Amino acid sequence: MTVENVEKRGPDGPEAGAGVTLMGGHPVLDFANTVAWRTDTDRRAERIQGATAWARWAVAAGLLTPQQSAGLQGALGEAGTEETQRELSELRRLRALLWPVLDALTAGEPPPPAEWSELRQVMLQARENAELPPAFPLRWQPGTERLADLGHALALQAEALLGGPGLERIRRCGGPGCGWFFLDRSRSGTRRWCSSGDCGNRDRARRHYARTRNAQ
Repeated sequence: MTVENVEKRGPDGPEAGAGVTLMGGHPVLDFANTVAWRTDTDRRAERIQGATAWARWAVAAGLLTPQQSAGLQGALGEAGTEETQRELSELRRLRALLWPVLDALTAGEPPPPAEWSELRQVMLQARENAELPPAFPLRWQPGTERLADLGHALALQAEALLGGPGLERIRRCGGPGCGWFFLDRSRSGTRRWCSSGDCGNRDRARRHYARTRNAQ
């Protein structure tokens, strides 16, 4: 599921409840993109509000089936608030660890040691909480009954992404303040924007304004 209209990224946008603006090309990148205007402190906005919204987002991102999401939402309704809040905190922690690692990757730099060490521990913990079914292809399979399982699924996906063949295709949007990541699948490998209709248009408007002003 891809929503191309990202003009309204903030909490008042039409997708704010479900957070289904998916243009990263990979669940982990879409997960990292669940904060709008990440690098602009004045405009920064959380896209996913609450545990049930994360369960719905996981369906759009292809991490859960609608049936699994419904089961998770039911379990969230029965779980204590303290446990749910703790699992939400861990989910956001994973996202916060991914940001500097992906930033470094797209800048051609080594990952920052502290965040990379913590991220490795989260990945190892995800494996400890997952199962390896006796079937091919062999693939770690986390549960789907808890919000923590969603974090484990994302950590395992991050491990596959950061160790996979598409690593060199990961980009960060060139739009000021955006900070969104995406897989560049263009033939030339020169895609610059999360969306040509959003940050791309903003850049064209800035350049047009600059040319008009200089011509006066």
